[in-house]
Amino acid sequence: MTGARDSGVQPLLAVRDLKTHFTLGAPKPFGPGRSVLKAVDGVSFTIMPGEVLSLVGESGCGKSTVGRTLTRLETASAGTAVLDGQSILGLSRARFRPYRRLMQMIFQDPFASLNPRLTIEQTLSEPLRIHGLAGSREEARERISAILAKVGLDPKVMTRYPHEFSGGQRQRIGIARVMILEPKLVIADEPVSALDVSIQAQVLNLIKTLQRDSGVAMLFISHDLGVVRHISDRIAVMYLGRIVETGSKAEIFSSPSHPYTRLLLGSIPRPDPNRPRTRPKALGEPASATAPPPGCAFHPRCPYATERCRNEAPELGEIPAGHARGPASATHRSACHNIEAFAGLEIA
Repeated sequence: MTGARDSGVQPLLAVRDLKTHFTLGAPKPFGPGRSVLKAVDGVSFTIMPGEVLSLVGESGCGKSTVGRTLTRLETASAGTAVLDGQSILGLSRARFRPYRRLMQMIFQDPFASLNPRLTIEQTLSEPLRIHGLAGSREEARERISAILAKVGLDPKVMTRYPHEFSGGQRQRIGIARVMILEPKLVIADEPVSALDVSIQAQVLNLIKTLQRDSGVAMLFISHDLGVVRHISDRIAVMYLGRIVETGSKAEIFSSPSHPYTRLLLGSIPRPDPNRPRTRPKALGEPASATAPPPGCAFHPRCPYATERCRNEAPELGEIPAGHARGPASATHRSACHNIEAFAGLEIA
């Protein structure tokens, strides 16, 4: 995707300073005001046509809220999102409907995302009817048969109900429901984390094949860098509501430039028990998004933190010359004051 980015092609999705805050608890006549949970607190990124951007981070960092806000399942507190040239966060429900077709979401739980009262045919024909993509039932059945075959299911199963399928099969049906609309952007929210390990790779390979064959862009949300390694073009690492590092897949894995990214990389299991390594250490647990620490949000857990880290929040900026193993790149950016403290250290 670097060539498309360099050739002047406009982003399919451009997100700027996105914030999604939630006010907690009931109002009180006396005492302190209600707490504010800053689930997403100033996130910016772009996705080019046909590109896969993975958003990774620990549970609770706000990555799923980003996806839900973009699809209008949550309400943004501030910021902008431009999809295919149109600012979408302020649109009315009626004007947003065409963009719902362009931007579809694969959910984490394949059973909860399917209506148990509808057959598979009814589930897949409903979006066709809503968006006016099938003129007759026969046309709808033809499209349903074709998409079921693409996701590896026999078209004869369309008369069955969700409870008659395994978890992996239900996720394939959820993927079929998304792809039958021929979207330009798919938001995949932890699409394999609820599945058995034995079938995670099958579903991940299916998603990768469909994305490659259709040319659809994707925001792939996951907590597992080992998973996103197989599907990503670029990766954005998120911590406590903000993006702390972005770069190409090669840049993130070969030259991580934020201590939190190094922590995530160090947690990936290695198959060779005879290859010793020292895992990067983090101190304590993540802070609460209702009371984030001053300065760099990661500094209470960071072994490289300095006084500046405790008092000044770093901006997401280009990696200083000489601190990356590869050539300098404008796409590789990190929000860290102290990159030189661990530049060149291996993650064995």
